[in-house]
Amino acid sequence: MVIFPNAFASHSSAALIWGGDPPYDDRTHISVLAGETRSRRRGIAAHLATDEDGVRTKNGIRLSSPERSLCELATEGADLVALVVLGDSLVRAEVTTPEKLIAVADSWPHRRAAVASRAARLVREGVESSMESRLRMLIVLAGLPEPTVNVIMRHPNGEWKWRFDLCYRDLKLLIEYDGEHHALDPEQRARDLERREELEHQGWRIVVIQKQHIYRTPGRVLERICVAREDCSADPRSCRTRTTWRNYNFAG
Repeated sequence: MVIFPNAFASHSSAALIWGGDPPYDDRTHISVLAGETRSRRRGIAAHLATDEDGVRTKNGIRLSSPERSLCELATEGADLVALVVLGDSLVRAEVTTPEKLIAVADSWPHRRAAVASRAARLVREGVESSMESRLRMLIVLAGLPEPTVNVIMRHPNGEWKWRFDLCYRDLKLLIEYDGEHHALDPEQRARDLERREELEHQGWRIVVIQKQHIYRTPGRVLERICVAREDCSADPRSCRTRTTWRNYNFAG
């Protein structure tokens, strides 16, 4: 077997090693510098790299940095939603920060650098799942105000009480993503119901979104959020949606 010393794992393969959630791809992605021979083997996606900026080593494996892997995927055509999902997941894995992603994307010298830069600026800290990322991006790309991510409410003594996925604090409106564990775990389900009852008693409006809503009826998700915003006395002009979101894939 020929080993190329300048080769490194890249694109979605590197992102997976860093603990990210890139678009699904069953190939192994390897990049080599100009002048090297690229592998033509089945299951290998070989790329030609012009430099090694941002190439790092993890557990003895040479690979693209988290920031570079996002930019590589942008160049290969990943859409804005997929890139934000990846960026959020890399931040969640504590291998990068939004600021680092922005810095690398802004200096990326290859095709679709503007998409990488825009995605990096939409990455947020505290996003707990890729479905939460997709829900937030659906809201943003529809032109609605971006809700605050990962809002934590505390008891009067400062102890942690509740965490909200997406929140319009000024409207007392919560947009909550319910993963499968919320439905399958009876104890979790009971806690959720008790929590929502208490929040509603305190005047909060809660919109609960599940995976099938985002995958199958994203337009209806936006309608529900707009109705809730109007019910919470939001400016009617901030409750109008654009059709831009239809240009993106929210199913992952």
